[in-house]
Amino acid sequence: MNTGILIVAHAPLASALRTAALHVYPEAAAGVLALDVAAQDSPELSRAAAQALLAQLGTPQALVLTDVFGATPCNVAQKVVDGIHSKLVAGVNLPMLLRTVNYRHEALDVLVTRALAGGAQCIMQVAVTAPQNQHRKPHDQHQHDHSQ
Repeated sequence: MNTGILIVAHAPLASALRTAALHVYPEAAAGVLALDVAAQDSPELSRAAAQALLAQLGTPQALVLTDVFGATPCNVAQKVVDGIHSKLVAGVNLPMLLRTVNYRHEALDVLVTRALAGGAQCIMQVAVTAPQNQHRKPHDQHQHDHSQ
């Protein structure tokens, strides 16, 4: 049985992350839902919407991903997560989401560990020059921004 995934984030981030994840894993559409929390939405309205989406997932366990710890979406999510059948991870990014969708068949606690690792391991500074093993050829006079 797959773990359901609910993204609760500031509008329009939740929907954008879901769309990007479904570009890679279109078969996961029913198991990955999103709640965009708009600035004008009351916490009570957002909480009711989050509860309804968790029920819509129809899975025995759910991982809720939110953007910023302490912000309204996270506070709303904290009120709907029970800590047993559902867990909450703040700081969602696309690599974290892709990792969780890919491993959604695993146990909830394992999935939380994968989410944390996926989010952190994919944050890195990227060099703006070619790595040492990719020197430009003498005849290559123009720099190209695309990968080869």
